[in-house]
Amino acid sequence: MPKLFHLRLRDITPRGLYPRSVLMVVLPVILLLTAVTYIFYDSHWRHTSRKLSQTMSSEIAFMVEARHRFGADFDEMRQLADDQMQLSVDVLEDATLPTEQKQLFFTALDDILTRELDVSLDEPFWFDISGYGETVDIRVQDGDDVIRFLAERDRTFSTTGHIFIVWVIGATGILIALALGFLRNQVRSILKLTEAAKAYGRGRNAHKYRPSGATEIRDAARAVMDMRTRLTTFAEERTAMLAGISHDLRTPLTRLKLQLAMMEETDEIKAAKADLKEMSAMLEEYLSFASGREGEQPVSFRFDELVQEVVAALGKEATLRKLDPVTIIARQGLVRRAVSNLISNAQGFGKTVEVEVVNGPHMAELIVDDDGPGIPEDRREEAFKPFHRLDASRNQNVPGTGLGLSIARDTARQHGGDIRLEDSPLGGLRVRLRLPS
Repeated sequence: MPKLFHLRLRDITPRGLYPRSVLMVVLPVILLLTAVTYIFYDSHWRHTSRKLSQTMSSEIAFMVEARHRFGADFDEMRQLADDQMQLSVDVLEDATLPTEQKQLFFTALDDILTRELDVSLDEPFWFDISGYGETVDIRVQDGDDVIRFLAERDRTFSTTGHIFIVWVIGATGILIALALGFLRNQVRSILKLTEAAKAYGRGRNAHKYRPSGATEIRDAARAVMDMRTRLTTFAEERTAMLAGISHDLRTPLTRLKLQLAMMEETDEIKAAKADLKEMSAMLEEYLSFASGREGEQPVSFRFDELVQEVVAALGKEATLRKLDPVTIIARQGLVRRAVSNLISNAQGFGKTVEVEVVNGPHMAELIVDDDGPGIPEDRREEAFKPFHRLDASRNQNVPGTGLGLSIARDTARQHGGDIRLEDSPLGGLRVRLRLPS
């Protein structure tokens, strides 16, 4: 059966904290304003206007009927209407009603007055309430003549309803503005904390950051800063300890090398020398990594130029397929070592190596392709384990310490990036290094 489409609330609401907060504040206020306005319009304003129009229609019907019954005394009654009912009455002899009906944009007033005049009068009528003056022009066809009535607007309709609406809209606007200002300050504190956390995750120092905002946001900021301090201290102590151990191992390794050099060259001695050489290479590589990690500070540099320099320094041929200009902020020595490890690994396992630097929207990418044996997808995570060699899928005769990929990924992650292994179009392995730009 086909899967039915389920509309979820999160699919139609904003994803950002500030837009969601604004929606939570503004939407209920707008709905409340709409409900209050509708209730006021339906139960008060419309009812009041209908009663006023009904009274005015009755007075007009009375004056039309009075002209029929008291034609000779109609002038006197006109004067009474003007004095007692504030209703100006004129007779336009040998006239007809205008053919053009003027209407307001808000047609509810037209509908109310039309319905009440229909109930009160049998004669044709015409009115004009489109003006903004203080009177309403109402005309009734009485035989060959037209009786014109000029009535006060506030005696025909309720003219104070808009004041209530203006006050409601004004008060709502002020409340929304205050709420948005408050929300902006709180969200700004969260955004600053987010930027500081990103900087910490990329190995940078957010020197200008100070906790601000509500108590909960300040507590979260202090927790993030304390966590960063503990993690940084732990990483530095671990790095210093391992570097010290590696440094201390140099002396016994050197003695072993001298002793083996003085012995007779046998197959066992050759194997021991090879093992010592590999151990020395591991120590040197880790010490080089640890020294750069401890002392180097992030700087801004051109990543594409660094890659070009590394390819030239390695000596072996590698094709620079594409080099987008991109600037990153990172520890240049660590990044250089990571790039060198990735490209030299590809050169060791493949005859053809192609290098590409891509400037993405948020990340700079280094793509290294080779035509070597590659790594099966289910064993690619093992390739990042320290001192681990995938001899089943990569040539075991290729020299190496097993730290290259591990150190490269550690470098990428401490800068807020990562490394992925994929299938290469050349038939071997594709290594994709991503660093924030």
